[in-house]
Amino acid sequence: MTVVGAATPKTRILFEYESESDPGPYPLPANVRIEGGSDRHAILVDRDACRLFELFALRREGDRWVAGSGAIWSLRSNRLRPAGWTSPDAAGLPILPGLARYEDVAHGRIDHALRVTVARTRRAYVWPARHFASSETDPSLPPMGLRLRLRKSYPIAGFPRQARIVLRALKEYGMVVADNGSDWYLSGAPDPRWSNDQLHTLHRVPGSAFEVVNAASLRP
Repeated sequence: MTVVGAATPKTRILFEYESESDPGPYPLPANVRIEGGSDRHAILVDRDACRLFELFALRREGDRWVAGSGAIWSLRSNRLRPAGWTSPDAAGLPILPGLARYEDVAHGRIDHALRVTVARTRRAYVWPARHFASSETDPSLPPMGLRLRLRKSYPIAGFPRQARIVLRALKEYGMVVADNGSDWYLSGAPDPRWSNDQLHTLHRVPGSAFEVVNAASLRP
């Protein structure tokens, strides 16, 4: 994540999915952080305007910035993107609110649902998702936006602290299918204070420990 403000230079970006991208301009400082790997996400928080800017596949081509898609959200609103629109996440959702952040773990609680990816999804989406990214129609596959919750009966006392805090959030708030990727991959903001040894114990949790949540009652 890169924090920006009113003084940050704003840039027009050429989008591959222009019809489903917010035109901007986007605040891009010289030190903008771009995720490694093929997705090359960039997440920018404008503290002055209270807005979130997210970009997918961001890169320089010659003297201009190019990206796959881009989305802008007001952090003062719960408004979603138009139905059928993608975002830098395939489900059309913002990435930042679903990240596990070490600052929350340090305080002992994660008070929100987490973003999760799965290898295969269905050609469908459910609220709060706005977009699908699959041609498969197998009803056993999850749609984008599906919320899953760790069963209350699942024992977590034996897990190390960092993993236990993540598991408690999965019991209280669950996780939302947001993109295609590695199966059951929870996304977190990079921080050197994370313990990979502790987080790898999450692999012990079987898929049968989760239940699907009917989110209809959460819809405004």
